[in-house]
This record gives sequence, C-alpha cells and structure tokens, in this order.
Amino acid sequence: MSASLSRLGEFGLIREIARLFNQGVPPEVQGIGDDCAVIPLNSKQSLLVTTDLLIENRHFLLNRIPAHELGWKSLAVSISDIAAMGGIPSGAFLSISIPSTLSLKWIRDFYKGIKKCCDTYHVYLLGGDTTKSPGPLVINFTVTGKAATDKIKYRSNARPGDLICVTGWLGDSGGGLRILLENKPQRQLEKKLIKRHHVPLPQVEEGLFLAGFKDVSAMMDVSDGIDSDIRRIMEASGTGAVITTDNLPISGELKTVCQRYGWDSTTIALTGGEDYCLLLTLKPGSYEAIAGKFRKRFNKNLSVIGKIVPSRNGLSYKKEGKTIQLRARGFDHFMTS
Repeated sequence: MSASLSRLGEFGLIREIARLFNQGVPPEVQGIGDDCAVIPLNSKQSLLVTTDLLIENRHFLLNRIPAHELGWKSLAVSISDIAAMGGIPSGAFLSISIPSTLSLKWIRDFYKGIKKCCDTYHVYLLGGDTTKSPGPLVINFTVTGKAATDKIKYRSNARPGDLICVTGWLGDSGGGLRILLENKPQRQLEKKLIKRHHVPLPQVEEGLFLAGFKDVSAMMDVSDGIDSDIRRIMEASGTGAVITTDNLPISGELKTVCQRYGWDSTTIALTGGEDYCLLLTLKPGSYEAIAGKFRKRFNKNLSVIGKIVPSRNGLSYKKEGKTIQLRARGFDHFMTS
C-alpha cells in the first residue's frame, strides 16, 4: 500500500471519489456518502441500494468462524445499511470468489446461513456471480430495499444541540473479535461476545420505528465504531460532537471479560465496531417521548451518549466532566495494517 493512500485513509478516498462522481447526480438522488444510495421510484417511495465487500483475513478469519455464521453475517451487514436509512430490505445479489480449498460441505453450510438470514428478514436472493479465487475467499453482497421517501434518515441532517443516541450495546462485537485474535479461553461469556461478533442482528424494526419521528434528524448503523461513525455524521452535517464516555451502554458480559483480561471496555466500545445497532441524533425536547415509546416497543433503552455541537469544536470525549484523549481510533481500511 502506498504511503500516500495510508495518509489519505478510506474516508479521504471516498471523499475524492464522491467529488468526482456526485457531480451531475439529480438532486432527488442520494449518491455516494450515506449508508445507501436513494433512487426515487415515485412521489412516495424510494429504492435503497447498498453493497458490502468482505475479504478473508481482512474482514473475517475463515478458521475461526463457522460457515453458516459467515453466511449470515455476510448478508446481515448489508441489511443493516437498509435499516439505517429507515427502510425495509427486499432483494439481495451475491458475487463470490471461492478458493478451491473449500469443501462442498463448507460451501453448502455457508449458503444455509445466508438462507436463514434471508428468511429471518424476508429478503430474496435474486442473483449474483460466482467465480474461482486463486487466493482468499471474497464475498460481495448488494442489497436493495424500499422506504417512504419523506421518512428516509440521512447522515447529513444533524444540527448543533441534537442529542446523540444508540439503540444497543457498544463493544460486544469488538470484544468478541479480540478474544479470537488473542486466543483467549472461550468460557461462557467469551462465547457470547464471539457470537455477537459472528451473528449481528440488523435492527430493521428499530430503524423503521425511529424513521417515523421527524425529530430524529440523522441516522446510520455502527459498523466501524462510534469514533469513526460519528465523524461521518459530523462531516455530512457540517457539525462537531461531544461524546460522554460515562454514558456508553456497555454490557455486563463485556465489562466482566475486560476486567478478566485487563482491557479497557470504553476504548473497545468506541472503536471496536461491527455492533450494528443504530447511531442517531434527535431533538432534545423530543427525547423523553421517543425514548419512552422505544422502550415500550422494544424493551430496551435509547441511550444518550453525547451531543452535536458546532463544527469548530470538532470531536471531543468527556469523562466525569473532563475532556479526555481516546487511546485508539475507529476502523479505517487504509490506515489499519
């Protein structure tokens, strides 16, 4: 990898591509820069399109994840993008490059995992492409969906004063990955965290519910970690943000495992990524009403983790009222070795 690309980073490269290709895109179409592309179908509904590429040894460890769980996860991460826009997933297209070293049983189990995810989220696998790979296993899903045009949630509508919220635990997936990478003993709690890393549950119903509130201003899913993902909302909206680390929703399982191995649960919660809950901003005056309805519907909290501020303030983290420095950064393909 060239040093210049390493300095530019994944999101810097995406910005350059967007500047080149978003010129001339009709104003009613959302191109590069959000969880999905948005293409109006009529005056009321829009088509959502998203795609995700997974490469062996970069996004998954083939010898650590069961085939059926990899099949599930490969599709689920793209379904999560549809959920992040407030949409309903419908169709999927799989392009896959398979090394000859994989057994037919493994391949069949992989597709069974995809089928289970399809059935769970009412998605149809409609096509794709299959080739032989001379190297690693490469998986690329494109997923389509629909949404009410006037209820689609973009990253670009956060405003200073808005609260920053999440819809689930932060760091469980990152903790599960670290257990695998460091070959820690897989006791009961460790297995739970690994399961959350391998089998994410896209929050389609939660996304639909939140999309129904006008005072939910921006939304995306947590894929690369709060530290990276809040920066995407900041950039798209032209704002800054303050994250209050005392308020991060961290599960008891992750806290216990972190205590066991001397890990910092806050850093994992902010940078681990792949939690696939929803990250959203909303007007502070509406929080109590929306959070109450959310809790009643889903039996879980809508957790406030920070606040949107003017762009000149950038991104900062506070603990017990004092500004702190984060030890690590969220995931970036080109800045991560």
